[in-house]
Amino acid sequence: MTVSPVVTVSRGEDAVLNCSFTHGPKGYSGKITVKWLARDPKTEPFFKCSVTNDSMEAANECSGSGLKYSLDGDPRRGQLSLLIRKVELLDNGTFFCRVELDRGKNSEKKIDLFVELAPQIPNLSVVEAPCGSDSTPRSLRCEVEGHPLPKVVYLSVTKRLLEVQVQTLVIGPYSRTTCIPYLQEQEEEVTCRAESRLGEAERTYPTTNHLMIILTVCGVVVLLLLLLSAGITIYCLKTRNPPPQDSEPPAAREIETVYSELTIVELPHGNSVQQREEAGVIYSLSVH
Repeated sequence: MTVSPVVTVSRGEDAVLNCSFTHGPKGYSGKITVKWLARDPKTEPFFKCSVTNDSMEAANECSGSGLKYSLDGDPRRGQLSLLIRKVELLDNGTFFCRVELDRGKNSEKKIDLFVELAPQIPNLSVVEAPCGSDSTPRSLRCEVEGHPLPKVVYLSVTKRLLEVQVQTLVIGPYSRTTCIPYLQEQEEEVTCRAESRLGEAERTYPTTNHLMIILTVCGVVVLLLLLLSAGITIYCLKTRNPPPQDSEPPAAREIETVYSELTIVELPHGNSVQQREEAGVIYSLSVH
């Protein structure tokens, strides 16, 4: 049996744990059982399948599938490699490749899977709680994750290392939470940096978005005050200088006399119509 002793892959990628074997006696036609175990070779296998060596069926229980675990190959050709789709940090650890043939002929070898994760900072915030035994009522807490586990440092606005004691509150195999005292009157930015051989990540408090929100709100308030001031000024000017009004009452105005022209029109039946035009209105009078 041949395996790759160590397989390294980044979180979220597919991993192939290479494992192959050579059949026993030439022309072996018995059953081939493949088992994959995790952490301890004495535990129950998390993946198991069997196929008859003389079978030429294309589909069998060892064929590839869309599940998280499947074989990357055909055991009838000596291919026992395990495909793990989209590995997570919890997949990190030791695996055992085992093949069982008829008459108790078994083989088994170990493979170590190392799942890498570059440093990340999911959260950086100020909480109303002291940092460790410090008496300062507020603290700046930085949550980091990565594999290998990153180192955490705090930097000033000039990117210089802060001379403060960093406390570790929670630590796990792939994450940790640290804190430093945060003064009430502190206004400068503080940066949390996570470092490992895979790189580094930074996050700053307060964030740029936080500052932009404050500036935007202040700008809106100033604009509203200016508009209110302009409205008050216009109102005062109108009140102080009212528009001129016509001093002559309507009753004193001269009434214009309109004269009309009277016309007699002879109708065919002997009737006549008297029309009077006055100010655009026509009055008719019938005469018999």
